Amino acid sequence: MTEEELAGLIDKISLEYFGKPFLHKARFNKRLRTTGGRYMLADHSIEINPLVVEIYGMEELIGVIKHELCHYHLHIEGKGYRHRDADFKKLLHQTASPRFCRPLAQKNQTPRAIRFYKCTSCGAEYKRKRRMDIQKYRCGICKGTIAEV
Repeated sequence: MTEEELAGLIDKISLEYFGKPFLHKARFNKRLRTTGGRYMLADHSIEINPLVVEIYGMEELIGVIKHELCHYHLHIEGKGYRHRDADFKKLLHQTASPRFCRPLAQKNQTPRAIRFYKCTSCGAEYKRKRRMDIQKYRCGICKGTIAEV
């Protein structure tokens, strides 16, 4: 889906569910990590995370767009556009928009390797996710030297 198609879809949904046109910019933003989309207060644009379409499809994308359009139209009208505002909650309910986006899986998140260290004197074992400088640190129990296992 291109940004022109996204803008057309947002305009169509805005007219269909809100009865008002969307007059500002719409774009994809790959840098959004945990959210499906966001409404920018400064320039009234809407940014959509492209992972929403890849992972969940068009139905979830439409839900995210409706949610962001609730922020947009309420802010333009000078009403309560924040998540905690009654106007926002009421408009979400009227348009059957989701309150939250479904969780987006992190693609490049790999589990960290666990490193094991052992005291050469007393045998105390240490598990660490980060590398430890064995020249700098000593055993917390007996002050002996530490070696990587």
